[in-house]
Amino acid sequence: MDLKAKIQSKSATVAVIGLGYVGLPLAVSLAEVGYRVLGIDVDEGRVAAINRGESYIQDVPSETLARYTLQRSNVQRANVQRANALTATTDYDVLTDADAIVVCVPTPFDEMKTPDLRYVRAAAHGIAQRLRRGQLVILQSTTYPGTTEEEVLPILETSGLRAGVDFHLAFSPERVNPGDTEHTVLNTPKVVGGFTPRCAELARDLLAQLNPNVYVVSSPRVAEMTKLLENIFRAVNIALVNELALLCERMGIDIWEVIEAASTKPFGFMPFRPGPGVGGHCIPVDPFYLAWKAREFDFSTRFIELAADVNQAMPRHVVEKVVQALNARGMPVRGARILVLGVAFKPDVDDPRNSPAQRVIELLVDRGAQVDYHDPYVPTFQVGNDVFYRDPLILESVPLTEGTVAGYDCVVIVTGHRAVDYAPVVRAARLVVDAVNATAGIPEAAGKVVRLGAPTPMLAEDVLRREVSA
Repeated sequence: MDLKAKIQSKSATVAVIGLGYVGLPLAVSLAEVGYRVLGIDVDEGRVAAINRGESYIQDVPSETLARYTLQRSNVQRANVQRANALTATTDYDVLTDADAIVVCVPTPFDEMKTPDLRYVRAAAHGIAQRLRRGQLVILQSTTYPGTTEEEVLPILETSGLRAGVDFHLAFSPERVNPGDTEHTVLNTPKVVGGFTPRCAELARDLLAQLNPNVYVVSSPRVAEMTKLLENIFRAVNIALVNELALLCERMGIDIWEVIEAASTKPFGFMPFRPGPGVGGHCIPVDPFYLAWKAREFDFSTRFIELAADVNQAMPRHVVEKVVQALNARGMPVRGARILVLGVAFKPDVDDPRNSPAQRVIELLVDRGAQVDYHDPYVPTFQVGNDVFYRDPLILESVPLTEGTVAGYDCVVIVTGHRAVDYAPVVRAARLVVDAVNATAGIPEAAGKVVRLGAPTPMLAEDVLRREVSA
């Protein structure tokens, strides 16, 4: 049976390399629609958890995962022959059983904002050593245009097999939005670009089993650029509204009110909101991937890099607002006890990767503040070990009670989780700096809360001092 027939009959075996925020939801979804799935990850703890049916990804409930795993800690390849099953391993040798291989490994950047493709290359080498005729390889990791053909393809061809002739190669960007229960692997349209039309056709056939809405483009480079455009669009618009928030502060205008008013326009406007910076694995990283690649063509992505500069400056601006708010109360930041609320990179998720909270905490600690944090989704959080704060620090989330809050000189809201009730926080706090407008509409906020992008209020103690001096 050829690969196309295997895909359509669900008799194909699909391997997923990298079982993180992208790979695990994909692997579970493939099992859910009827494929036998082999998951590969270098993390033995992850592998063991999957085989026990225990999920470490918020978007994949353990009860869902357990329906498709064999729930054995040491699963042998011979035990995983049934369809509609998912098993995990650290052993790349299982790839010899796979008909299709999907690569979902991380693509971070290094300290100089240069693309770090070590995980992509490692996965490609692991595949090349076991590649056989007729297999389909799909790269999903977000990267710069040219990666599939310039990096992955040559490594795979060290097997002696030729792409587009002996095996099939394509790129299809992931479109996972952590914490989003509405848009999932099974209903989000996909884009795919193949090395040859036949490669694209087979990749489309596989992805269409998850969602029939698959848009085929002319090449892997187009698909790679598509993903970057999607994320850079967001990065640039976030930077625009962040810059306007700074201007509104000086002009005495509330940017949040402006955004809500502009949102009433039914065409030509899409609301973006300011904040303490950008986080996650896409928005802070992808612009630098494209900027780096553009230099090969003697091209400077000035607009994109300017947006990145604006967004990177926001954590420092939040810290300056904390310093100013404390100064208004006659208190220096050195020695001040500060509680940061929320360290996940966005609301209602357990993912702290590249969170702006990291830089906010590092800058506060470097200025001599005593910093704790609370986040209902992130029990431990590592900061430091970089140029902003040399020493590595591992912090643990503290309980959030009115008594706890009252013990801090300032509370800084960096991520606005819906699980947190901010009204009692405001009541108990001495001072609040709100970087995400989480305290909007709370009556007690007047005279106590300083919001990013809004006029600086006259704090209650300032009012009292002026009345006494009068």
